[in-house]
Amino acid sequence: MAITTDLIQKLRNETGVGIMDAKKALQETDGDIQGAVVFLKKKGQKIAAKKQVRSTNEGFIGSYVHANGKIACLVAIACESDFVAKTEDFKKLAHDIAMQITAVNPQYISPDEIPEDILAKEKEIIKEQLKNEKKPEKVIDKIVSGKLEKYYSEVCLMKQPFIKEDKKTVEELIQENVMKLGENIKIKEFTRIEL
Repeated sequence: MAITTDLIQKLRNETGVGIMDAKKALQETDGDIQGAVVFLKKKGQKIAAKKQVRSTNEGFIGSYVHANGKIACLVAIACESDFVAKTEDFKKLAHDIAMQITAVNPQYISPDEIPEDILAKEKEIIKEQLKNEKKPEKVIDKIVSGKLEKYYSEVCLMKQPFIKEDKKTVEELIQENVMKLGENIKIKEFTRIEL
């Protein structure tokens, strides 16, 4: 299939990637838009992994106050340059993350922040439930692993489904923005206040 400028523009509008990245993705997938989106997501994960080692000394503090005025959030999101920190896309990301935290109330940014004692206690609870359900011993560890993933999606911001588009996680939203903005992005900390 011929890769037209209209096709490239359509993919760019859908993903926010540059012209050359859109063209390459379409060439790799023979002009299939959905395939190109998947290709870019996979590439975005690789890009995000490479950029994670770069320092993030600039950023923006996003905020959100719920309409009832009784729940609010401040979130510090860091990037590599002041130029990116001042863009509307970056500020929108910070606002969306603040809204996510306000709505879903995560306790941690990512699973590696969960203290060992809390994680051990959660595993113990899950194993006890499975034993009470008379699950075979050989499948318990596999089930525990799956239930821990569900636990992470409840208490860890990065693993939660994004409230505006629940088919992607907050982690995938960050990776998309790393690809779109071309810089490493990290959520440094957040504070949620509720009356």
